[in-house]
Amino acid sequence: SDIVIEGDVAAQQAIRFNIFQMNQTYTGKDARLNIGPKGFTGEKYGGSTYWDTEAYCIPFYLATAPAEVSKNLLIYRYKHLQKAIENAEKLGFNNGAALYPMVTMNGEECHNEWEITFEEIHRNGAIAFAIHNYIRYTGDESYLQEYGLEVLIGIARFWKQRVNWSGDKNKFVMLGVTGPNEYENNISNNWYTNTLAAWCLNYAVDAAGIVEKNAPALYLDIVKKTKLDATQEFGEWKNVADNMYYPYDEKQGVFLQQDGYLDKEQMLVSELPEADRPLNQKWSWDRILRSCFIKQADVLQGFYFFEDNFDLETLRRNFSFYESRTVHESSLSPCVHSILASRLNDGEKAYEFYLRTARLDLDDYNNDTEDGLHITSMAGTWMSIVEGFAGMRVRNDQLKFSPFVPQQWKSFSFNITFRGITLKIKLTADQISINNEGAETLQVQVKDHVYE
Repeated sequence: SDIVIEGDVAAQQAIRFNIFQMNQTYTGKDARLNIGPKGFTGEKYGGSTYWDTEAYCIPFYLATAPAEVSKNLLIYRYKHLQKAIENAEKLGFNNGAALYPMVTMNGEECHNEWEITFEEIHRNGAIAFAIHNYIRYTGDESYLQEYGLEVLIGIARFWKQRVNWSGDKNKFVMLGVTGPNEYENNISNNWYTNTLAAWCLNYAVDAAGIVEKNAPALYLDIVKKTKLDATQEFGEWKNVADNMYYPYDEKQGVFLQQDGYLDKEQMLVSELPEADRPLNQKWSWDRILRSCFIKQADVLQGFYFFEDNFDLETLRRNFSFYESRTVHESSLSPCVHSILASRLNDGEKAYEFYLRTARLDLDDYNNDTEDGLHITSMAGTWMSIVEGFAGMRVRNDQLKFSPFVPQQWKSFSFNITFRGITLKIKLTADQISINNEGAETLQVQVKDHVYE
């Protein structure tokens, strides 16, 4: 899992420190265990599991560890499915709807802030996306029939019940939520949450079709076990997905973080006095909630997950608008911004955000390392290099790279394992070298050209 950087000692020290902590924290040998945001380095968050695992850690383990490591992280959630159904029942949901907890040890919700416990429901979507991400990377569709489809059915049932029809908008809306930006509470139609919910509903239907085709007998067992009325429920899920409401501002050409976001006084982070930072240590909660400032990637988290749905110009407009209002007071924020900046060929910003996420703990950027290291952010550091600078993606069962090398570096190199084949990859300013260490031939796309 090592990454070697030539020409930048600070960046090299940071990535190795972070990779060490990732491997120190989780070995993947036991599906009853998961990753605490502080690992074993501090008591904040109590070692509980958050959505960070699915959104940030899975990609690192997919590419640098045996497939069973990532699979065990997914099985962890499968084992908690019944608890997730019970969590939803406590809130009035029925028919096997599942709401995974924001914070947990054993599948029960153990968070103590109501606005996050009951509103930050996008974590349900991150769990579904991790199933998709695992299958996309490994090609292991059998995971759906063994574990995944039951989880996706429970999550889809939750989203279907969580929306309501707005006669005013003539669309399905989602009220009273908190998006990834926790500097907002109890808002309506968070664009990221609505986008993720619609995707989950469609993906559950698609996954059911895959299982029915690949393992018809097992599919019938799952239908019976979950009491699935496929004809009716699939129709309802598709209807919600096809008619979801997404707030949008025509004038600026950006998706709105939520209804009413532009009603806030619009200030840029560059206008904030240094003495006011970090906001969460200097401002009252009331003042933070009324401001336009964003804790971490929210709309941009959606662009990271679903980048193929948007052209570069749409990404550019949204990135410019939201990054200038984001204070990055979550450790999970800089890596997403670094990856998106790389996609926009903004090497300066991509490097700036990489260094910020990579040296977050070594340099104590947020004045909070005394609480423990930011383990899940460390996975984001790896993503910033491999998915950001190297531009690695999996598309149509094929690895794809759209690379560039930060001007501060002479070169960087890393190893990944893809479907049982280990690749050694090295990039300089003018070339990419890919060594296949396996016994089988592999097709790899670099920018627009396919190589064997």
